[in-house]
Amino acid sequence: MTQRQLRSASLLKILGQWHHPDTRIPVYRQLAEGLRLLILDGRLPLNSRLPGERELADSLALSRTTVANALNQLREEGYLQSRQGSGSVTRLPDTQVIQQASTVPGDTLDLATAALPASPAIHRAYQRAITGLTEHLGSTGYDSRGLPRLRKAIARHYCQRGLATTPDQVMAVNGAVSGLALLLRLFTGPGDRVLVDHPTYPMALDAIRGASCRPVGVTLPANEGWDYDGFAATLAQTSPRLAYLIPDFHNPTGRCMSLAERQNIAAIAQRSHTPLVVDETMAELWYDAPPPPPLACFGDAENIITLGSCGKSFWGGLRLGWIRTSPGVIARLVQQRNTLDLGSPLLEQLAAAILIEEEEAILQEKRQQLRVQRNQCLALIQSYFPNWQTTSPVGGLSFWVTLPSPVATRFAASAENIGIHLGPGPRFGIDGAFERFLRLPFTLETARMEIALMRLVPVWQQLALVRSPVSNTMI
Repeated sequence: MTQRQLRSASLLKILGQWHHPDTRIPVYRQLAEGLRLLILDGRLPLNSRLPGERELADSLALSRTTVANALNQLREEGYLQSRQGSGSVTRLPDTQVIQQASTVPGDTLDLATAALPASPAIHRAYQRAITGLTEHLGSTGYDSRGLPRLRKAIARHYCQRGLATTPDQVMAVNGAVSGLALLLRLFTGPGDRVLVDHPTYPMALDAIRGASCRPVGVTLPANEGWDYDGFAATLAQTSPRLAYLIPDFHNPTGRCMSLAERQNIAAIAQRSHTPLVVDETMAELWYDAPPPPPLACFGDAENIITLGSCGKSFWGGLRLGWIRTSPGVIARLVQQRNTLDLGSPLLEQLAAAILIEEEEAILQEKRQQLRVQRNQCLALIQSYFPNWQTTSPVGGLSFWVTLPSPVATRFAASAENIGIHLGPGPRFGIDGAFERFLRLPFTLETARMEIALMRLVPVWQQLALVRSPVSNTMI
């Protein structure tokens, strides 16, 4: 496996606000916690070689002894491996080491993943898909575009939402992130810029960086909406090859782009000849009212490309998504895909087709369940953490919580020690931004969510020793 050499400047950016001088926790432990979280949430890739102790100490303005103690702690826990002449390389500990290093009271609770377990409808769809698989067994099973039945179901879904679509405008892929990676392969090259909402979906940032491109963020306004003036200015100033947006129940903020904003964004992109990739993976998860018509209604299919997925609407284990664009772009994507894979699994495509054909009944039940969990989770947050600020999202799967001080990374690192995974704000930003934010899904059933929040209370109380750098109030 090829090692990646991490530069000190890059490490400092993704570390964010890790050091809090007003706490009693030793500095070396704070540094170890910050680095551990970067490894656990994937922001610091495995098999990456850290800068040397002397270089790291100079960059962080710490003593070499402090840095050495932090790295030694991570080696003991199994998160670093030292090799003669190669420095310290990131890794994940084996299960035994994790158990020794952690003081987890009970099972691990995942508050970092915004997804639901499978419902009985998923099992039924797979049962019917297995029966339907018989008629395809005489074929090779290869189809880069996807099964006609599935593409017809997806096209009909868009028509019902007011976006005229034909099956030849649809391509089945292995999830929305896979679709984004394929589009990046087609439209961009190494070093190209890709415009994104800021904050945005972290897997999209990973895909952009994985394509050797540079994400350029357009900051979302504080409370609601999109800054389309800022969008236009960023397009003019940075000339990105592509723009990636999440207009429907945005991940992580939960906001929904208005009709006027969609029209303005589409017009700006059209004038600048910038292709828009619109992620609609959350579009069906609305609670009060459906979103406005798809953004692609306001431009041509070649310039506004739509990504969809079964992962959020139905089940994450159903690794099936799609791209909706012009037939010409689909043909070019097929050529790109043939160098990667030869299509998506037939069984998953059949199951997805069944679910999409019957989506209204399935999603109505899911929306009702999620609406209840959202309301109950909000009440729990307000009860256990009254100084956290958040609003009730009108769609999506999570809250975007504003913390009273920039301690998200440290809080998430400390939570790992009690068996709770959290999604700190910097995971959704560029260069360590959003330390005052936390994404908190409401996808756990309420009883387990309350257990998780109760276990987090003493962890948060320990951080009360930290003073806010903005004000002198205690958190």
